[in-house]
Amino acid sequence: MRKTVVALLCLLGSTLSSMGQVGTWLNYRAYSEVQQIESAGDDLFVMASNSLYQYNKQDQSIYTYDKTKGLNGVNITNIKWCQQAKRLVVVYDDSNIDLVETNGDVTNISAIMSKVIIGGKNINSITIDNQFAYLAAEFGIVKLNVKEAEISETYMLGFSVTAVATEGGKIYAKSKSNGIWTATMSSNLIDPNNWSKTTTAPSFAEDKTDYNDNIDLVKTLKPGGPQHNYFGFMKFLNGKLYTCNGNATLNAAIQLLSNDEWTFYQTEGISQTTGVSYRGANCLDVDPANEQHLFAGARNGLYEFLNGQFVKFYNSDNSPIESFNAESKEYELVTGVKFDTQGNLWILNSQAPTASLIKLSNGQFTKYNKEELMKLDDGGFANKSNGNLKDMLIDRSGQMWFVNDNWAQTAVYRYDIESDQIKAYENIVNEDGVVVVVAPSGMVRCITEDLQGNMWVGTSAGPLMLETSQMNNENYYFNQVKVPRNDGTNYADYLLANVDVNCIAVDGGGRKWFGTSTQGVYLISADNMQQIQHFTSENSPLLANNVQSIAINPASGQVFFGTENGLCSYMSDATQTNTEMTKDNVWAYPNPVSPDYAGYITITGLTYNAQVKITTSSGVVVNEGRSNGGSYQWDGCDQKGRRVASGVYMVHTATSNGEKGVVCKIAIVR
Repeated sequence: MRKTVVALLCLLGSTLSSMGQVGTWLNYRAYSEVQQIESAGDDLFVMASNSLYQYNKQDQSIYTYDKTKGLNGVNITNIKWCQQAKRLVVVYDDSNIDLVETNGDVTNISAIMSKVIIGGKNINSITIDNQFAYLAAEFGIVKLNVKEAEISETYMLGFSVTAVATEGGKIYAKSKSNGIWTATMSSNLIDPNNWSKTTTAPSFAEDKTDYNDNIDLVKTLKPGGPQHNYFGFMKFLNGKLYTCNGNATLNAAIQLLSNDEWTFYQTEGISQTTGVSYRGANCLDVDPANEQHLFAGARNGLYEFLNGQFVKFYNSDNSPIESFNAESKEYELVTGVKFDTQGNLWILNSQAPTASLIKLSNGQFTKYNKEELMKLDDGGFANKSNGNLKDMLIDRSGQMWFVNDNWAQTAVYRYDIESDQIKAYENIVNEDGVVVVVAPSGMVRCITEDLQGNMWVGTSAGPLMLETSQMNNENYYFNQVKVPRNDGTNYADYLLANVDVNCIAVDGGGRKWFGTSTQGVYLISADNMQQIQHFTSENSPLLANNVQSIAINPASGQVFFGTENGLCSYMSDATQTNTEMTKDNVWAYPNPVSPDYAGYITITGLTYNAQVKITTSSGVVVNEGRSNGGSYQWDGCDQKGRRVASGVYMVHTATSNGEKGVVCKIAIVR
């Protein structure tokens, strides 16, 4: 039977896809800065940019470690190889510990991380003595039995220990503020009275023991990945993920992910050309006429790039962009950039004395002094545009939207480009007449459009929806979605009430992805009534619970999360929809389905809410349902839950208008 199926595959000319399986997580960690190297026989363990990879000196292979591959933390601060236990001790910034073997096995020791200790718990360095690792910590010393993967003893010395040494039957503890202390290792080291101060001690082991001997091997041979773990702002355009750091305190970094390859925009030499520091790239957009042409807004002006290279800088010297105090060129805040459908670039200039909205068209600037965007009566922002105007988008009707994410004024704005009219939604009130967001404690974070044209607003009090029917009303309100408890009480709860929502993205199925400041990511159904997923750093490979940006690949359904600890992604089960379904634009993956595959089979390229029937070649229905956006998931089982036999299965579809047809075939090998 297998030979028959393989022959049919050749005849069918099946479209094979390299898309990941639904539910698959990926981490994208930087490895650009080599910090520590530990020899482990033929292998080298390398800590780079607070991440970990393993390099084999014999075959020059590289294996990266992250939360999708067994690690239990993100930001690594120290590593040390224990030869007797054949394990690498890995310490994280939250005092969590992993023990890593050369075959990739990982054992976690979370006792220090989870223990309640008065004062800090940071682990400053690691010293190996036989099968034991001595961890120099803020609260004292931890003796870790690496072979048995357990903590043997803890010595609370009353001061922060920066390094440990062992020699001649004695142990030494070094402190920046308290000098060097020693004790006989055969004594009761738990008793602080057995420790005494000394002025003589052996050399304390350096963290970079094997660094100089092996650095030449790994300078040139590094894992692929981003250069920096900065992803505060992201956009998915033209099949590519565009990112920048989104933080005014960080050196600017524009990074592009396309077909699993990273491209880095120029950073060197920009400050020397402009005369100001190149910091705080917080937004970007790509020219619709030339995807190699990009503009980025930053802390001190507007930057123009072509083919990844810096070409021009705009600030108060050559444009209407203004400084917050009309003097300091280090703070000319460009916090929003967006191309309109005509190819004009719109710019938001926050905290500007006059021009808050600027247009760049055919090399010429036009400034729009909008009173609605000015804060006239507040001491901190008096007579300046609002503090953090951001998140520009143009909706399906051509209207421009953005928000003010600043304590001095809560607001959502809609700007009509054609009529040059702006509407300010400053009263953030819900359908019950309750003011939901109140300055200065309340914030409006972000805005996006759903598939029905409603605007979703992320706030510090949770998500709100401005429905199309309310947009032009003088007495408008924001819908704070009520989710029934369904417990017989007739009560309901506001959707994600009091959850600080940093970012929102809508997938091809109309579902909403909410990134939060402290609670990870929520996925809410298209009808807003059901929580489908809640990912946190504790229950998933999500890198941090502070999610700063979200971007979705509409073709594959891959959802990217920019967190405070870097970039990761999740392969979801919803993709963009097609306007029609044909054999040329609908396909299934994996196809063929191999005997060892146990995941979902994904059919993608469907129309919205398409009816799907999967049949045998003789027409027997084995599965049916409706698409989620442009995708449909099949578990490879029949309607009684039994795995289907080897063969070729037909995918029949019907649109909401009743148009039917066979769009693809799936070969299954058991």
